[in-house]
Amino acid sequence: MDVLWGERPAPRRGPRPAFDRERIARAGIEIADREGLAAVTMQRVAESLGVTKMALYRYLPGKAELVALMVDIGIGAPPAPGGAGWREALALWARELFVRFHQHPWTLEATRGARPVGPNELGWMEVAVAALAGSGLDGAETLDTVVVLTGHVRALGEQTVAFGTVSAEDPLTTGVQAILAGREDRFPAVSAAFASAAASGNQNQALDYGVDRILDGVAALIASRR
Repeated sequence: MDVLWGERPAPRRGPRPAFDRERIARAGIEIADREGLAAVTMQRVAESLGVTKMALYRYLPGKAELVALMVDIGIGAPPAPGGAGWREALALWARELFVRFHQHPWTLEATRGARPVGPNELGWMEVAVAALAGSGLDGAETLDTVVVLTGHVRALGEQTVAFGTVSAEDPLTTGVQAILAGREDRFPAVSAAFASAAASGNQNQALDYGVDRILDGVAALIASRR
């Protein structure tokens, strides 16, 4: 919490420090983007900066704090909703979150479980919750909406990371169709669905489809309150 939220020390007289926490965190991000989160150690980060590992401990207590800072900097600030209505704002929010996860796949691993969140992460929640202000939803429903949207984005983000693709559907489609070949009579419904999707050209829409259906449900709930 101190690393994420503590006030930065006031400048002192004399030579400026060689590093700051953000520069160290960005060095860790570069390693994680190339090699994954497991490759990030205080030693590796120190080597990339051309200093000893002990020099980093003047700025950060250890790897846990380093990773927390990396996550907050890597995810960055949320998109500005502008003058969009709640639905457009949340759709933009969800799709941009997917982009951030895809840009830094290790953040999916680093954001599992209970942990402190930083200013940028809390800013994402603020934007999503604020979009629903005045909608008629209560606080629990508003927060649950954000949780459901985040879960959908995370699920597809993890699939794209596993497949190494931007789309979560292409590898799945290829794999299932290979298995279905010659077995269409045994799995007629699945075979027909894949054939229809290919004919319509509406494949690889899982992210938008899920976001839209979640927001359809939210819209119906809001309408019922009016």
